[in-house]
Amino acid sequence: MSQQRLNNEILENLPAEVIKPAYDRNEVTTGIVHLGIGAFHRAHQAWYTENRIAAGEKDWGIVGASLRSAGVRDQLVPQNGLYSVVEKSNAGTKVQIIGAVSDVFVGPESPQQLLELLAQESVRIVSLTITEKGYCHDPASGNLNPQHPDVVHDLANPQTPKSALGYIVGALALRKERGLPGFTVLSCDNLPSNGKLLGKVLSQYAAQVDAQGENQGLAAWIAENTTTPATMVDRIVPATTDADREELEAILGCRDEAAVMAEPFSQWVVEDNFLRGRPEWDKAGATFVDDVEVYELIKLRLLNGSHSMLAYSGYLAGCETVADVMAVPAFNKLALHFMQTEATTSIDVPADFDIAAYQAELIERFENRALRHRTWQIAMDGSQKIPQRWLGTLRHQLANEGPIEVLSFALANWIRYVSAVDEKGEAIEVSDPLAAELKALCDQHQSEGPQALTAAFLAFTPVFGDDLRNSERLQQAVAGWLDKLQAEGTQACVEKYFSI
Repeated sequence: MSQQRLNNEILENLPAEVIKPAYDRNEVTTGIVHLGIGAFHRAHQAWYTENRIAAGEKDWGIVGASLRSAGVRDQLVPQNGLYSVVEKSNAGTKVQIIGAVSDVFVGPESPQQLLELLAQESVRIVSLTITEKGYCHDPASGNLNPQHPDVVHDLANPQTPKSALGYIVGALALRKERGLPGFTVLSCDNLPSNGKLLGKVLSQYAAQVDAQGENQGLAAWIAENTTTPATMVDRIVPATTDADREELEAILGCRDEAAVMAEPFSQWVVEDNFLRGRPEWDKAGATFVDDVEVYELIKLRLLNGSHSMLAYSGYLAGCETVADVMAVPAFNKLALHFMQTEATTSIDVPADFDIAAYQAELIERFENRALRHRTWQIAMDGSQKIPQRWLGTLRHQLANEGPIEVLSFALANWIRYVSAVDEKGEAIEVSDPLAAELKALCDQHQSEGPQALTAAFLAFTPVFGDDLRNSERLQQAVAGWLDKLQAEGTQACVEKYFSI
């Protein structure tokens, strides 16, 4: 392993085929603070922002913040914030060094410093990729969960918050106190109407602060001095492996511990509702619109819905990556069948949007062998994702007597997955904030048979709300699949029952 890390001093010595920042990084000032600076942000929003800084928009530099661990800080800070975006496809590899990020804070280590950073007047956008569970909300209702441990902590300890909501409201309180303007809060997470959801939980959290009597009028001030535009983000960014880093080291001649892998495709649709300006991301390929909702639905229900369906069923069928799942002809056909029938027919697709071309493009992206996107990674946090990715489609189809076979099959696979035991009887490491509760449901009801197990899950309101338990059709469909999956296994079921 090379002892030398990627840094400012060796940029000019990198191979000619590597794309490098061609601007003076010392001239860039901070305009964006990003909470949750994981791989997706670095391959998506920071990648778009890099384009605009290179074009001369030097007041939009990014400072990142990790709200949990020091891992990303320890990767990036020794490298002066530099990292590689490695685009991988069946056609080859392309490497670009990103210089948009100047520093990374770790919330638990220096909460006061992060609050002060967020309160700086030059910061005009606070963006977030904190995953669904970071919004401290009830996924079924979209409301703030006042019992969430981070919410309880932050209301009691406003100077040392843990949650993104605690930091944002805390920083806005400082701005109000100091007579400074607010900022745009930009959710870049895969949630339907993410801007509305973020605005709602921020307002509800600020109202709780108001109710404590320490900062009267804060909720009203925040409503007047922030905007929360909706966004739709799309780029497949699998977790970087040691093998990826070693492969990149052979190209760069130095070590990049912060490298991110990505597919060539990238899409960003943004509601144009910014309080104090924004980078011209549209010149980097983003699309600004008045209403993001239909684009969100298309992406959530087709791409994310298919991805989760392939992840749970593919994992249980013994496939490590999405490309492995797609290499099985029956699964490949099932993915397209799901998009064409259940997912697309649940959306009022705009007349000028070529949905067939979009479906074909998704299949091609899923087949990308160079991008090792693990089914286990996509399967994480299912209790938070399923309401967004599957249940809107399901509710539409049930209300309109439409097809529900693939989603019923997908739900049955998810139930088997969260039992934490695979088809060979081996343990599954289920990564989900509700993993213990979901496993308890399985343990308690599995011996009672598929009907009882299905009924118990559909009555689990944190995921399914109060309505789906009342659908006899859904009950029977999911229970039927659980019975078949138990007897025959996932892949055999796909090959036998989906004769597409």
